[in-house]
Amino acid sequence: MTRKLDGEKVVIATHNKGKLGEFAELLKPYGVTAVSAGDLGLAEPEETENTFAGNARIKAAAAMKATGLIALSDDSGLCVEALDGEPGVYTADWAGPDRDWNRAMRLVEEKLAAKGATAPDQRRAEFVCTLCVMWPDGTERIFEGRAPGHLTWPPRGTLGHGYDPMFVPQGRTRTFAELDPAEKNRISHRARALEGLVRELF
Repeated sequence: MTRKLDGEKVVIATHNKGKLGEFAELLKPYGVTAVSAGDLGLAEPEETENTFAGNARIKAAAAMKATGLIALSDDSGLCVEALDGEPGVYTADWAGPDRDWNRAMRLVEEKLAAKGATAPDQRRAEFVCTLCVMWPDGTERIFEGRAPGHLTWPPRGTLGHGYDPMFVPQGRTRTFAELDPAEKNRISHRARALEGLVRELF
């Protein structure tokens, strides 16, 4: 049986208001009613896997079991080529328990500086987003999207969230945090993952 999401109520398994805003905007044209795990007061499950897909599955399962609703989760992160793919699945951990993204960006920059990575081609990076949709019967679908680019310093822009102020997407001169949200949502890793979801589930 082909599963569809159009017109459904979905719990977005995130406590990140930036992510929720992006999801709500991207899903709005399909009649999906989105509510977040944070708004429902759900606990954040421990992410114990070492892959984006594994952690996305943990979050979706926890939200689905707690609410009985279809759950949509994402696990996403910044993968820096010169740092052997770090921070990767530990992207949020680099911001510390208080989610200090300025600290996280400084840490990335310090590690790049230690490697002498100053030119854009030495600072290649990509954002990766893995989505997991899980239904109450345990059926699941996984979708992945990637946004390549390079890192700049100092950070620029006040829009977006996370590492957006230091990430310049491929083919652009402005950072994610300098782009209008509508423009970012057309080219982001999350948008590309959602393109696959939309093709299959709507």
